[in-house]
Amino acid sequence: MRVLHTADWHLGQRFISGHERTDEHRHFLNWLVATVREQRVEILVIAGDVFDSGSPSNQALELYYDFLLQMQATDCRDIVVVGGNHDSPATLNAPARLLRHLRVHVVGCVPDCFEDQVLVLNNAAGQPGLVICAVPFLRDRDVRLSVPGETAEEREARLKQGIADHYARVAEVEHVWQLKSQGLPVLATGHLYAAGAAPSDSERTIHVGNLGQVTAEHFPEIFDYVALGHLHRPQRVGGREHIRYSGSPIALSFSEIDHGKEVLLLDFAAGKLGTLTALAVPGTRRLLRFHGGLDEVVALLVAYDNTGYLLPAWVDVEVRSELTQLEVAEALLKVIQELDRKQVEVLARRHLRLVKLRPLGDTTDNEEPLTPSLHDFTERQVFAQRLESEPEAGRAEPAGGI
Repeated sequence: MRVLHTADWHLGQRFISGHERTDEHRHFLNWLVATVREQRVEILVIAGDVFDSGSPSNQALELYYDFLLQMQATDCRDIVVVGGNHDSPATLNAPARLLRHLRVHVVGCVPDCFEDQVLVLNNAAGQPGLVICAVPFLRDRDVRLSVPGETAEEREARLKQGIADHYARVAEVEHVWQLKSQGLPVLATGHLYAAGAAPSDSERTIHVGNLGQVTAEHFPEIFDYVALGHLHRPQRVGGREHIRYSGSPIALSFSEIDHGKEVLLLDFAAGKLGTLTALAVPGTRRLLRFHGGLDEVVALLVAYDNTGYLLPAWVDVEVRSELTQLEVAEALLKVIQELDRKQVEVLARRHLRLVKLRPLGDTTDNEEPLTPSLHDFTERQVFAQRLESEPEAGRAEPAGGI
């Protein structure tokens, strides 16, 4: 059996200032269909966060359903989709009965019948070939009962134990052990934050508190592979080759610019995982950070070459300078206006003002003080200075004497 593991598509995501990611997602999904066809993938597993929002846009929904339709023209027999913390279980589950006729198995949340999380998928000969324990994102109500007066530490311990118990219970479903004893491999999914894993800026905390507690040891040994989602950096859990985050297929924040994007190709043979191959996802847009002095940043912007990418690069700019906010803004604006927006676009600009510090005991007043910037004051200080500059006659008297 050949399986492809992917996760964290976040269809419908809007980047800084509402910039759409539709073109990037469309290119990825077209590439994924071609890859499934070329690699002769039999089962596709999507480990949560199909959408970026619980109320996905029409464009995001169109991308999703169009992809599922294109997949019908490949050799992939089954698609397994589990819900993530960004997904609405109702949105994912609504067409589940219809999609089942297309061999798309959707588990948007923990089902009423617990055993419905266990899927037995046939091989090319029409015989059972793989067991999938399709565990979605586990919410508080799925894994624990609240206890009056519990401390934060007790709550975290109960969450940790509840998640571990859920996986143990799935593994103990009777026909899972029966099929495992007959030589079938078992794959489990999950959408969670495991201990030792490295998050990026774009992941939201799943529960309040420290979630880095679920460890590799919490997944029963019966699982030949654990396909995880939620963290956007491809990585192993606890050094285990068979417990993996596939990561997101596109960079979802500037903190992910150094992450290689990939999907994971799994080959099961003789009842266990045989080989695991990471397939690099081709990028269509670069996210860049140009940080430094004004001249350095300007030089990087002017010299940037976007050759090899279909879409213009998006840049995060941070200038560190002793100049005022206005001076930096004017200099940057002049350069940005001359850039080819089909090649590069500045999405974020920040100015960190450098202030010259005098040696201790130096009371000389030879140097002219730097002109303060608006960013040198707190909101309260700005408000106080505004009140001081307001003429007494211009202040409104309170109505009603109070």
